[in-house]
Amino acid sequence: MKNIFLVYGHYDNKSFNAAIKDTFIKTVEEIGHNVDVVDLYNEKFNPVFSGEEPDKIVLDHRKRIENSNAIVLIAPIWNFRMPAIVEGWIDKVLAPPWAFRFKRLFGNYGYPIGNLKGKKAVIFCTYGSPQFAVRTFFLNMPTKRLRRGVFNICGITDVIYRRYFAVPFVGDKKRKEFLNDVKKTALNV
Repeated sequence: MKNIFLVYGHYDNKSFNAAIKDTFIKTVEEIGHNVDVVDLYNEKFNPVFSGEEPDKIVLDHRKRIENSNAIVLIAPIWNFRMPAIVEGWIDKVLAPPWAFRFKRLFGNYGYPIGNLKGKKAVIFCTYGSPQFAVRTFFLNMPTKRLRRGVFNICGITDVIYRRYFAVPFVGDKKRKEFLNDVKKTALNV
């Protein structure tokens, strides 16, 4: 049995992102895992970070992450990044010195040391763009940033990134294929 900390970042509970969330939760619970869900919009998470010390909500999320085996993010990609509420959650919760710290080499040069080693990350993202555009013209920017710039820096190297392209334009058959992929991914968390 695993403990999974799931962060959901979409404002519409009738969206395809909600279907991803519901499918993932149902699948992992059927195989005996526990899912701890944070619905950022529903909980009205404040994404603004102004250099303040972590508040009790941030500290609570960190404690829940410490008690988990995996972190799951579910959100759309807008303007080649996740919604501001999710980005703010990343800035506030997965922040140094809790999630990572820097080891100084010399002068102002150093490298990050992740504090969340041994955990797994799973990212489910929906795109309005077709796959060709994201891969070719935009060089997979969201994938690289989330995998390398967020989770790898935190010490999480086991990262699964699942992308579903052109979601507003695909039919029910393709959406069912996407949700089957969510189920398969959930079985391997």
